[in-house]
Amino acid sequence: MMEDYTSLKIKDWALEDRPREKLLKKGISSLSDAEIIAILLGSGTRNESAVDLSKKVLKNANNNLNELGKLGIPDLTKIKGIGEAKAITIMAALELGRRRKMSEIINKKKITCSNDVFELFQPVIGDLPHEEFWILLLNRSNGIIEKFKISQGGIAGTVIDIKIILKNAIEKLASSIILCHNHPSGNKNPSSADDSITQKLKTGADLVDISVLDHIVIADTKYYSFADEGRM
Repeated sequence: MMEDYTSLKIKDWALEDRPREKLLKKGISSLSDAEIIAILLGSGTRNESAVDLSKKVLKNANNNLNELGKLGIPDLTKIKGIGEAKAITIMAALELGRRRKMSEIINKKKITCSNDVFELFQPVIGDLPHEEFWILLLNRSNGIIEKFKISQGGIAGTVIDIKIILKNAIEKLASSIILCHNHPSGNKNPSSADDSITQKLKTGADLVDISVLDHIVIADTKYYSFADEGRM
């Protein structure tokens, strides 16, 4: 007869079913998302195990790690059993994952298509609850010189200073620029303001012999490319 694990604390589970022991015996890939988060949390509450608490955290994010990445400390601490320390641990782990993904991509390459830009920036801005505007500077071979955030705003938008963008491009001797920003709303279609900033930057860059190759709008796991749509 199987034991009802839901009524037991993790320390009462069979060794092979405890998250840490399971990781050591079977490897990290054997763990569910809830079990990995349980290791981060370290402990549960008086009435529920760390795994049960982790399941509750995931449920608040519709069992989606991308949605979990959008939650801030105030959102997480609304969950009974999640204090500030546990919330910070979850956020730090998700941020580390973003940075790892960024490191893997930035070291690889030159840009050959819009999907390369999407893969570069989606881990960084795809699941943010606010809007951020980034610039990618490229050399003559479309190799990445540098990426940098030009501004950060709220849910509805952010302010862009074209002079700062061009100043950075000139100082780094960039041959071309790609713009990228996110839509927290989940709607990938560019706004009239997106159209305007694209054209203004394109016009300004032409004066200093720098090409604006594309403007990518990222919305969660989708994106819109001005170049792919013939709008550059």
